[in-house]
This record gives sequence, structure tokens and C-alpha cells, in this order.
Amino acid sequence: MGIGPGGIILIIILALILFGPKKLPELGKAVGHTLREFKSATKGLADDDEEDKKNKKQDDL
Repeated sequence: MGIGPGGIILIIILALILFGPKKLPELGKAVGHTLREFKSATKGLADDDEEDKKNKKQDDL
């Protein structure tokens, strides 16, 4: 039950009405920057978890 093509079109139309065509590129850039930061932060957390698992395995040996 995802969003169909009609729903996507409706969301785009509402975004254009609410923010206007001049603000949408700025909003897209801000969202992209935020997602990039979130991805790098979660990658760092995942790397820390794997390092902890390796250290625990070495301690168990």
C-alpha cells in the first residue's frame, strides 16, 4: 500500500502551492544536506557497533 502516482502528483502540487516554485530548490537542498548528515552519523554508529563486537570476540578468546 504505497503512494501511487496520483498521490505523488498531489503532494507535488501541494508543495508548489505552500512553498512556491522559488523555495522548493532551497528546501530540496536542505533536505539533501540533512539526509547526508544523518547517513554519515548512522554509518559512524554502525562502525562503532562492529568495532565493539570485534573487541568482545577478542576478549572472549
